[in-house]
Amino acid sequence: MVQSCYGLSSGTMATHGTDSGEPATLRYEAAPRRRDQIMDALRQSGHVSVAALSEQLAVSEMTVRRDLRQLAKGGDVVVVHGGASMPPGWTANPAFTARASVHAEVKHRIGAAAAQLVPTDSTVGIDAGTTTLHVALALPDNFAGAVVTHSVPVLAAMLARPCARVLAIGGELFHDNQALIGPSAASSIADLRLRTLMLGVTALDARGVYVRSELELAVKRALIDASDEVVLVSDVSKQEASGTVRVCGLDRIDTIVTDGSLRSDIAEQTRRNGSRVVVA
Repeated sequence: MVQSCYGLSSGTMATHGTDSGEPATLRYEAAPRRRDQIMDALRQSGHVSVAALSEQLAVSEMTVRRDLRQLAKGGDVVVVHGGASMPPGWTANPAFTARASVHAEVKHRIGAAAAQLVPTDSTVGIDAGTTTLHVALALPDNFAGAVVTHSVPVLAAMLARPCARVLAIGGELFHDNQALIGPSAASSIADLRLRTLMLGVTALDARGVYVRSELELAVKRALIDASDEVVLVSDVSKQEASGTVRVCGLDRIDTIVTDGSLRSDIAEQTRRNGSRVVVA
C-alpha cells in the first residue's frame, strides 16, 4: 500500500481474516472485544498500525479501520496515516494530566494564536509543557516545515503530521513534564538553528520566567540560545504562580501570547524591551 502526505492510496486491503461471511450478530458482538484489545495495545505503545492489528485480531484491515473510526468518534484515539495513536497529551503521569486539564480551553486559544505566528515552511522549536502542546496541535494542515522538540506528547501529536519533519531531542525521560532532558539533550541543540521557539513556563514576573525544577533548565536555555525568536505561551494565571528557578529575563522574550492583560509591572518591562503581546 502506498502512503503519502496526501493520504493512503486505494491499494488492495489484506484478505486474511475477512468477515464478510460472518453473521451480522457475531460481528456486532465481536466489535466491543476487538476495540478493547485495540485500546490495550495503544496503552502499551502509544501507537499501533492497521496492518499489525489486522494480523493480531485476525480480521481485515477494513474492519480495523472501521473500529478505529468508531473509537476516534468517542475521542479515545487519533487516526493517523496507517494506524492510530493515543490522543495528543495522553500520558500515564497523573500530574501532567491534571495540569493539562487546568484552563484547557484557554490553552487551546493560546496555542491556536501562537501557531498562526509560524510560517508553514519554517523550523519551530516546541518546548515541553501543556500549553506548548496546544501549539503543536494547532499547526496548520499545510505545515511542511520542521518541528524540534523534547516533549513526548508533542512527538505523539506529530504522528498525524507526515508532511512535517520532526527532530526529537534525546535524553533522560523527566516524567513530571513528559520531556527528554539532561546534558545530552542540551548539547544536541547547540548545532541547531530554530526560526521560532514556543516556550512554556511555570510562572512569570517582571524579572523573568520560571520553572519548577532546575532539571529543565539546561534544555530550555539551549533552545532559547538556538532560536531567532522566542515566543512565550502563557495564560495570565502564571503571573500569580510560583516558580523556583529562573530560566531567563523578559528581555529574551520577543513575543508573549496570552489570554488577558499583563500585570502592570510585567507590561511595563515588556514595553521597555520592545516585546510584542498577542492576546488570544
